[in-house]
Amino acid sequence: MTYLEWKPEFSVGVPAVDFEHQELIALINQLHESLQAGESPDRLQQFVGELNARISAHFALEEKLMREARYDQYAEHKQDHEALLDEIADIGDAVGDDSEARSDELAGQLDEWFSVHFRTHDARLHQKLG
Repeated sequence: MTYLEWKPEFSVGVPAVDFEHQELIALINQLHESLQAGESPDRLQQFVGELNARISAHFALEEKLMREARYDQYAEHKQDHEALLDEIADIGDAVGDDSEARSDELAGQLDEWFSVHFRTHDARLHQKLG
């Protein structure tokens, strides 16, 4: 079962960014499935680490585009990126403690973050870059 679905309103109008958003959603769905399947704590930590690295790389691309466009909300957008990375790192550190609870926590945080971030920060960025 798919946990997060790509929605047209998530698009920022920059093909490379939109492609990466879709890849991240697919990776989050894979992580959610692994958590639900009861993967080993080591595998889950590895998966969370990969997710964190991929999200970090994506954020670097977005932040580069924002700097190049002299985006007026750059600091706020970057701060939101950093907050999510901190949350993912915290969950990754504790993922072996109670994987079922961590699965629900991580899935809920990612769903909420993506939905809110896309609707607010990325929607505004789309207007600026589009």
